[in-house]
Amino acid sequence: MRVHICAVGRLRAGPERALIEDYRTRFDRTGRGLGLGPLSITEVEDRKSGGMAGEAPLLRKAIPKGAVICTMDERGTVMTSPKFAEQLARWRDSGRSDVAFVIGGADGIDPSLRAEADTSLSFGKMVWPHMLARVMLTEQLYRAASILGGSPYHRV
Repeated sequence: MRVHICAVGRLRAGPERALIEDYRTRFDRTGRGLGLGPLSITEVEDRKSGGMAGEAPLLRKAIPKGAVICTMDERGTVMTSPKFAEQLARWRDSGRSDVAFVIGGADGIDPSLRAEADTSLSFGKMVWPHMLARVMLTEQLYRAASILGGSPYHRV
């Protein structure tokens, strides 16, 4: 199952980018034998500054047709890393070929796009900067692949 991160905003060179690339490489390497990956990251930018309403069509375009859509949203479900790994495995085992994790802009994700999502995931009640949310998501994807592969990376 291919994994996509569809996010508003361009990530510049720096520590966040380095972390994301590191976890992306780890995920691709670990997930390959598990039927997970590759991980692609699509960045969109609303040049007309239309806010959530302007970002929504750009994000929709970035989401592969037929993908499971999982929005990253503070109102979403909070789950443990093992439960997240189980969810990825369920999507993969149900024959889904793509899953898209959607990260909105500074104002979040347009309500109409949130309503189209299959599920929504939260990293907790706190709001995280979008660049850190990308780092956290790529790390959790790698952690999920490690859990599913039986690696000692995740300790209970």
